[in-house]
Amino acid sequence: MGGALMKKYGLICSLVVAMTTTTGCGGGSASSPQAVSATPAAATEPTVTLVTDAGETSFDESALSDALAELSLGELSDSERDGLLLMREEEKLAGDVYRFLYDLHQLQIFSNIAGSEDTHTAAVKQLLDRYTLADPAEGNADGLFTDTDLQMLYDSLTARGTPSLLDGLYVGVLIEELDIFDLSRLLTELDNNPDIALVYENLQKGSRNHLRAFYRQLLDNGGSYTPEYLSQNAFDDIVNSDVERGPG
Repeated sequence: MGGALMKKYGLICSLVVAMTTTTGCGGGSASSPQAVSATPAAATEPTVTLVTDAGETSFDESALSDALAELSLGELSDSERDGLLLMREEEKLAGDVYRFLYDLHQLQIFSNIAGSEDTHTAAVKQLLDRYTLADPAEGNADGLFTDTDLQMLYDSLTARGTPSLLDGLYVGVLIEELDIFDLSRLLTELDNNPDIALVYENLQKGSRNHLRAFYRQLLDNGGSYTPEYLSQNAFDDIVNSDVERGPG
């Protein structure tokens, strides 16, 4: 089993525990928060995303395809391959959860960001195609996942977000925080794969923007949030900064 997957199982299990034991919207931490850099990439990279004033961040799939065509195809380690498979379904999970929460609570932010997440998982699919990897999400409807741990996570997140709008917004913040954490880890495991780095850095920018959007809505509705995976300083740096545009 690749290192990325072993780490992923630990993160998912601890998150599921947190989702089932937290009471209220300021619940206990699932693990010791980590200091994760929220620094954007250098502006020399191509711009492959579209960002609204509200922070909804979608990939321009044509621009991404053109940018990837200019980059070399590297070798994949086991952890890099496992990371791609994880992110394909983790980005799908985000969109599926948000659609579920929109149908339940009818708050537009869930629908808007679900649409953005569809372009995120499609961006990872472009990488799977480049490296001729089988798609774990192929043929799976909303709420269905090949990875049994992600299936368990989806079930836990939708249950956690069901009781109230405030619970749903808390889940939105939590998903984006976990995405930022996972992507930071996966970026450190890359070895000369600029194409994967391009996608991951822009996914992380999107997650930072979506974190800002959900957190703002959470506060507006009287909620609060204690980071589960990022350090408090890293979390505060993100939510207290402006929407990011341009390269990842």
